[in-house]
Amino acid sequence: MYCGKSLYRTKSLLIVVIGIFLLCVFHETATGADKIRVAFSAVAPTQGVLWVADVGGLFNKNDLSAEIIYTRAAIETLVAGEVDFAQMTGALMSSARLQGADPVMIAGVQDTLEDRLIVRPNIKSIEELKGKRIGVFRFGAASHLRFLYVLARYGLSDRDVTLLQVGDTPERLIALSGGSIDATLLSPPDHFEAQRLGMKVLLNLRDFKVPFQGTGLVTTQRVLTRKRDVARRVLKSYVEAIHLLKTNPDVSKKAFAKYRQTNDEKRLEDAYQTLREIVKPKPYPSIDGFKTIIKDASDRIPAAKTANPKDFIDISLLEELDRSGYIDALYK
Repeated sequence: MYCGKSLYRTKSLLIVVIGIFLLCVFHETATGADKIRVAFSAVAPTQGVLWVADVGGLFNKNDLSAEIIYTRAAIETLVAGEVDFAQMTGALMSSARLQGADPVMIAGVQDTLEDRLIVRPNIKSIEELKGKRIGVFRFGAASHLRFLYVLARYGLSDRDVTLLQVGDTPERLIALSGGSIDATLLSPPDHFEAQRLGMKVLLNLRDFKVPFQGTGLVTTQRVLTRKRDVARRVLKSYVEAIHLLKTNPDVSKKAFAKYRQTNDEKRLEDAYQTLREIVKPKPYPSIDGFKTIIKDASDRIPAAKTANPKDFIDISLLEELDRSGYIDALYK
């Protein structure tokens, strides 16, 4: 009798387990959720489109199960195939492309130089940076390449300063206020925090009015070939995130609070408004922005001398969305 009851319970449990398994399989098949991994390379506000897409549920809406990853090696993980998409600057992806890898930008967030050159209070001119310690995120990253661009405009080079790999914005702010470095480039609105710490804005790169492809959504040509429909839905989520950013400050600030790890309303508002003013409803990458990057790279990378900036972008999916009228319809 006891064995019969035990066998009955075992069979019942087995039926329940099988039922749950089949339900999970059916749900995954029915929703068609494709798993993707998306990296971002900094906690700057220009990275916020991805954050809004995540917190706003837009990847789920487009049948995508997205794992969002913060890494200082965004280009390396993308090229290695460890992630499918990544947000990074045109300068960072261009270096890899010029050296034989296959990254392409499919959407652009920022197409001009916006950084501020932040220095310790005793420095009064660019020339006074000679012999000083300059903090960058890491060699080859945007903060490094943009600083080289600034030096060149004033007849200086990396031989005139000491470049130090310090880390992302928080680490550089600490190093600057503590005197470990003398200058760094910061994206708005992080320069406000530097000023609150007693540092000085020596130069606003926006005044240069120079086309420069900053942050954008990057994938590889391999992904575009093998997972084109997935890439289409990722881009659709991205475009919808821009619309959400421009029309829903509450969700946007919630995304900024999560990824920038702050609940300070002033800092959230500054970061939100910074991105809202920069990003365009139709995020076409900038050909002229890539021209600037390639020209700057020609002294360091021989392949840059003959590179075509059009090879660094793929706007075919964005054009599909645009021509269909989908983007315009979001704003009606």
